[in-house]
Amino acid sequence: MTADDLTVEGRRFRTQSDYEAALRDSKKIERIKAETDLNSPKQIYELFNELQSGIYRFESALGTDFDDEIYAKVEKLRASGITPENATDKIKIKEKSTDKKKTSNKTKKSSKNSAKKKKIRLEDYDRDMQVQILLELDKREKRRKFIIIMASLIAVLCFGYFGGYYFFAEKTSVDYEDLAELKGSDALSANAQKKNEFAIHKEGIKLPDVLDEYKTLYEKNKRLIGWLKIDDTNIDYPVMQTSNNEYYLDHNFNQEYDKNGSIFMDYACSAYPKSTNLILYGHHMKSGNMFGNLQKYAKESYGKEHALIQFDTIYEKATYQVMYVFRSQVYNEDDIVFKYYQFIEANSEAEFDSYMNEMSKMSLYDTGVTAKYGDSLLTLSTCDHSQEDGRFVVVAKRVG
Repeated sequence: MTADDLTVEGRRFRTQSDYEAALRDSKKIERIKAETDLNSPKQIYELFNELQSGIYRFESALGTDFDDEIYAKVEKLRASGITPENATDKIKIKEKSTDKKKTSNKTKKSSKNSAKKKKIRLEDYDRDMQVQILLELDKREKRRKFIIIMASLIAVLCFGYFGGYYFFAEKTSVDYEDLAELKGSDALSANAQKKNEFAIHKEGIKLPDVLDEYKTLYEKNKRLIGWLKIDDTNIDYPVMQTSNNEYYLDHNFNQEYDKNGSIFMDYACSAYPKSTNLILYGHHMKSGNMFGNLQKYAKESYGKEHALIQFDTIYEKATYQVMYVFRSQVYNEDDIVFKYYQFIEANSEAEFDSYMNEMSKMSLYDTGVTAKYGDSLLTLSTCDHSQEDGRFVVVAKRVG
């Protein structure tokens, strides 16, 4: 089969495995559409919520296209003043109404039949049977109480979990607000005021001094590598780096256990000398913390409104402009596909151009921004629950 034959729904795929995945997605989407009335506002909102919750998992870009199609329908409904609260489905209402009538009729018939039957009393049975009946009733009552207790316990645990989740989410927000206030602070210890004499790069290159703005924070935690900020969003966080990509998945700036984790740079990246592409990771938290709102970049208008990203390393300040936005996933080591998370250094112009071409093809929309060999890039990566091991990625080029 030629490359031109690897096309599904107008999209061309690079490998046979990608093509087969797209065929599976196409069938899945056809089934979903067959089960959903896309002329019904209520069913559109229900489908949209199911897609957002990750019930449907897609393996290819067709899933992204379908997700965008439903998102567009929801936006159109919202623009028309139709919300999930006032969206109705007349057919279902009629059916429910009919069902209620049927149920009501059955209830009436049942009541009439019951009235005709003679009422049975416990005294109508002999003593042995009465004992057996009372024992059975006692068992049922104990079972009922046990179920109520277990249900109450589960409810308490659930409320406790969600209460704790939002407590720590709020605490995380407050903690990072306090850290933000330390930027530029002159509340430095004697050690922090000294030159960065101990900071020697592993290749033997002496690192420059830490910027004054970050000296206080750096003195609190020498794993600080920079600060990330996007105006008009909640993304305003210190960026950490250590010798692996696991520690800051569940630790905060103060090195305490924290489900929110931290924003951190890939351990293989170098802030100085700077790698071609600096990759930053963060959790997709439901609270919106960390990179919980990064997927808003899937909408082109949002990307245009938040095109500039400020990322300072502890050695220099820099501004980046959004270039590509795409969905990808973590692949097996032996999969021969473009793996954005392995793009850290470009050793030649041809290699750089190849990377740019791959990301351009994957991008959800055209920003009009391009890069050439020698440019510095910034990549923001978070989880994407629309597919297994999915990732949502924003790539930007340094412009200042």
